[in-house]
Amino acid sequence: MRKKRDSREKQKGGHFHNLGKALHMELREHKSSFIVYFTLRILVIAMLILQLLNRNYENVFLCVLTLLLLVIPSLVQITFKVELPTTLEIIILVFIFAAEILGEISEFYLMFPFWDTVLHTLNGFLAAAIGFSLVDLLNRSERTVFNLSPLFTAIVAFCFSMTIGVVWEFFEFGMDMLIGYDMQKDTVIHAIRSVTLDPAGRNVPYVIKGITETAVNGQKLAVNGYLDIGLIDTMQDLIVNFIGAFVFSVIGFFYVKSRGRGSVAGRFIPRRKSKDRDFLRIAKESAENGEKTEDASSADSDSEYKVPEQK
Repeated sequence: MRKKRDSREKQKGGHFHNLGKALHMELREHKSSFIVYFTLRILVIAMLILQLLNRNYENVFLCVLTLLLLVIPSLVQITFKVELPTTLEIIILVFIFAAEILGEISEFYLMFPFWDTVLHTLNGFLAAAIGFSLVDLLNRSERTVFNLSPLFTAIVAFCFSMTIGVVWEFFEFGMDMLIGYDMQKDTVIHAIRSVTLDPAGRNVPYVIKGITETAVNGQKLAVNGYLDIGLIDTMQDLIVNFIGAFVFSVIGFFYVKSRGRGSVAGRFIPRRKSKDRDFLRIAKESAENGEKTEDASSADSDSEYKVPEQK
């Protein structure tokens, strides 16, 4: 039992060792993406140290989370044996940094009202690229009888992206309701239309225009209009997600229609790794060859040791 347990632990340790070696090779495969990764990692570490000195431990957690997220693209590539185009990988890395470090910790969401809109548009674009690549890889696989038309492939990519967007909005709503966050940001507007406020009690929207202030329980809030609680923010996020998803779906449609000759779409669509770029396999084979060499040398030393005894 103990030998089996030791063997399992050795195999587990060997797997993580191989994974680490493959990750190291993957990160250094493309010079441009590695420079971006290395630069962003240094900036995150610097921010982490700064937040530690300020004793802002919630932001320290966000920094640690960001460091882990920055490794995800490379981890996905070696685990699922797909090759992310350099352009797509750089955009994902910058997106993670812009959302967590700049958006949350540096408060770009408050400083620049368009920041959240840009990120959600980009999210729709990236999610559509991922959804499109999943279908495209299935279409090209020899193991599966799966061949979708260019139009249907684009529709699947679009629906995949919108599903991701909706699930994220569910997450924001859940965090606001259960934990008390304010992820669905409020919006100040100056006119509302409500059936509830119709004096006649009919199903007719009652319009209130020119709203200049909001009061809650008789106390005026420091806003110059009506405070909408999250609805407009959610709908704007979904609309720009729609735009990003639609743009990529159109690009992807022409990419499939031209049988992969699109130079623009090719920079955003992951493809299956070639054998000489399967770094996890290379790391495993390297480790196995190393073990065989060690076993052979130990066997030789044993035989040399036993020969005198036989004589």
